[in-house]
Amino acid sequence: MLYSKKKTKRISNLNKSYYETLDENFKQALNLYETEYTHDELINMLKNGNIVQKQISTLKLDTINSKLEAQIFVSNLTGQDGKVREAVSFKLKEFMSDTKLAGYFKNEENYKIFLDAVIDINGNICRNVIEAITNLKEDDEFCNIFCSGLSDLTLSLIDIIEKFDFRDGKYKINKEAFKLYWCLETIYYFYDKIDFNKLKEIISRAKNISEYTIREKCAKILSTPIKDRQLDSIRNELKKDPNYYVRRFI
Repeated sequence: MLYSKKKTKRISNLNKSYYETLDENFKQALNLYETEYTHDELINMLKNGNIVQKQISTLKLDTINSKLEAQIFVSNLTGQDGKVREAVSFKLKEFMSDTKLAGYFKNEENYKIFLDAVIDINGNICRNVIEAITNLKEDDEFCNIFCSGLSDLTLSLIDIIEKFDFRDGKYKINKEAFKLYWCLETIYYFYDKIDFNKLKEIISRAKNISEYTIREKCAKILSTPIKDRQLDSIRNELKKDPNYYVRRFI
């Protein structure tokens, strides 16, 4: 009985600490949001701040003035709390849709971060980043670097899934399939920038994966005007897929 009371008290203290932390974070966020900051102060918070500071400074930032600022901004797409990553991905769409600002994001290090971000554990982040980087689709330098990395990453994920031992647990296969799903979604927007032989290999292997969402993305890619006999054969195969969500794209 004594042990139970001590345990209850400890849990109560933990809960109290948790809600006190939430309350503190809310007060800090409110204060940050209501305070006016210069552009440089917002960039500095984005570079050196805590989770709340990074999140609020991202949302309050209304422009990017240099490649250095763009790099500081994009660096927060990985290795940060999910709230920060999602806020950055949301604003990235806005900034990169402006042709005057999009050029600031043209940096090989940023391209590698974009590749990590399109397979983020948060699907909203994946979607936001894909929408943002489509603004660089006509940039040859970006496409050469990013699409090469994208096709290699996609094939490596297919390798993992094809060799997966189900005795290792379903979580692992779901995790890798989730990443592959978003790689294929990205390929849909950049299909004509991917090395054609690699594109054919990706589709011809991925369409055999049992997870229907992967076949669905293959079908979506094949809904584009790609002309190829082998891919036409795969189109016909997917037209007969047992899953409606796969068939609807063909």
